[in-house]
Amino acid sequence: MSTSTLPFTAADEDPRTLMADLQAAGLALDEGAGGVSAGRRGGAGPSDHRAVSLGGATLMVPMRGAGQSPYRLRVLSGSSAPASSTVSSRAWILRGDDLLAEVALPPAARFYALSTADGIPYSKIALLHARRVLASTVLQSCVRYADAARACRFCAIGTSLKEGRTVARKTPAQLAEVAEAAVRLDGVEQLVLTTGTPASSDRGAAHLAACAAAVKAVVPSLPIQVQCEPPDDFAWFARLRAAGADAFGMHLEAVEPEVRAAVMPGKAEVPVERYLDAFTAAVAVFGRGQVSTYLIAGLGDQPASLLAMAERLCGIGVYPFVVPFTPIAGTPMAAHAPPTSESMQGLYAEVARLLRRHGLSSAEMKAGCAKCGACSALSSYEGSPC
Repeated sequence: MSTSTLPFTAADEDPRTLMADLQAAGLALDEGAGGVSAGRRGGAGPSDHRAVSLGGATLMVPMRGAGQSPYRLRVLSGSSAPASSTVSSRAWILRGDDLLAEVALPPAARFYALSTADGIPYSKIALLHARRVLASTVLQSCVRYADAARACRFCAIGTSLKEGRTVARKTPAQLAEVAEAAVRLDGVEQLVLTTGTPASSDRGAAHLAACAAAVKAVVPSLPIQVQCEPPDDFAWFARLRAAGADAFGMHLEAVEPEVRAAVMPGKAEVPVERYLDAFTAAVAVFGRGQVSTYLIAGLGDQPASLLAMAERLCGIGVYPFVVPFTPIAGTPMAAHAPPTSESMQGLYAEVARLLRRHGLSSAEMKAGCAKCGACSALSSYEGSPC
């Protein structure tokens, strides 16, 4: 995202710094927020977040309770639109009594008002993420959670299912129906399909392939990224591509062996070298820059370790999507502090340098979390040296 597209910010406020600060410290709703939602809770993706648009850039910002963040979100009087509206609400970002920026709050998705023929609300099948991205966890359970000792300490994949806000398994037909409506009613521009990891050797790739094929049969122009752990047979990458997936995601999250064992004990059973072999195979199918991975800063890895891994990934042709850890209520790491804004700014600048050197860019990706960019300020550092 280019800083030239950002709206009003205070004269002494660097927009990129503000983005990093907001994603580290979060936002608290100001008193009288006009019924504006604090955002989604739980799930496999960015939780306890809401979308905030700064000009042409939309960020997913973690929401905090009163007094838990130095930043407040004040919805301007009369700007809170009804859920069915297509008009964004206007709001201010404040720190103390200082006005830092004017932002927009994207309206609720229009397709949320619809349900499938068997009565399942579309919002239980897929969610609007950021502003123009549709996302769905096609399998809302994970084999890692069969044994609590092996579960990832930071993930809340079971929360939304437990609270009745989703269904355990989305069918290809359901996803195709919702995707068509999201494109038609809300101008969705890409689809991200992720999955909890099943016990099968394909790691969910077979169901992802069926879902991607069904969506492409209805909306063939909609770019799709699919995400799963490394399957036992790398031939699944070609099968996913043939089914209609345009890009692929496979998430390392943590990189140091001790950190991986501590925060994601079950997933750590898959060695990092296995991921690197899988990345090489996936890039051969999808192309350089069309494969991405999450690197979550703040789980315990040293910045130098994250940068060393980012350099290896860039060399393979994988986009290292660096995001700040966000604690999620109800998880074992709910009280774990997120990384500081200063540390994230340093990481963003160094990773952006690596991206430029290797000719990788979020803008060139066809679909995926890095293409969306809303969970990180990394893309704002890509364009030029800092």
